[in-house]
Amino acid sequence: MLRVLSANVNGVRAAARRGGLDWIAAQQPDVVCLQEVRAGEALLHEALTGSAFADWQVAHDESTRPGHAGVAVLTREPALAVRYGVGRREFVGTGRWVEVDLATAAGPLTVASTYVHTGHAGTERQATKERFLAAVGRRMSALRRTGSHVVVTGDLNVAHTDADLKNWKGNRGKAGCLPSERAQLDRWTSSRGGYVDVHRALAGEGPGPYTWWSWRGQAFDNDAGWRIDYQLATTELASRAVKAEAGRAATYAERWSDHAAVVVDYDVP
Repeated sequence: MLRVLSANVNGVRAAARRGGLDWIAAQQPDVVCLQEVRAGEALLHEALTGSAFADWQVAHDESTRPGHAGVAVLTREPALAVRYGVGRREFVGTGRWVEVDLATAAGPLTVASTYVHTGHAGTERQATKERFLAAVGRRMSALRRTGSHVVVTGDLNVAHTDADLKNWKGNRGKAGCLPSERAQLDRWTSSRGGYVDVHRALAGEGPGPYTWWSWRGQAFDNDAGWRIDYQLATTELASRAVKAEAGRAATYAERWSDHAAVVVDYDVP
């Protein structure tokens, strides 16, 4: 089995202090995809030193804005190739996309980690988010055309359907569940788009399981969350997915991020 774990760590140094890296290591992943690393190269290395991932290969797309965004893919085995960015100039240096190629017995595999903007309906922030989503869609299409297995992981900051957030009525018209955002995911997961939402496919119709809860109030205790973290796999790879889970903490006190990791096992030797 190939176990791919994706997690928005909400700052890798903070997650490490709270036991997040130890929790991730305990899941025994083969590939770890991180979002919101929020650390430069030296600080990321410092956070990983002494952890189970100290000797793993790290592909890190660092944001030029200190303490902001940042994505990484950590691999037990060396990657064949590493690429950064979705191909649109305005997103260079924003720390929002990195992809690596790996060799498997089932053929070449590309694993991407992405962190989509939060957006805000009716503002330029939202327009930027939707341009990024469109660029991600184009990159996903290009990757699929290579014929390799592909899995795109990360925090998309979009609840694809009403089953993906608890308070869907109260969030209509807000960033994260706008029709224009959801339409992007519709295209990716259509038969023509060629990708499958693996977690949803294995978990059933929902509602939930959610992957993000506010730190504030009783959102976590009441499971008033959003499912905004995904693993989207090309059709043939998705058919090899045998298990998918959201790593929700047992209690509020045990949380090491405001997100839960998405862990998927693929029948890929």
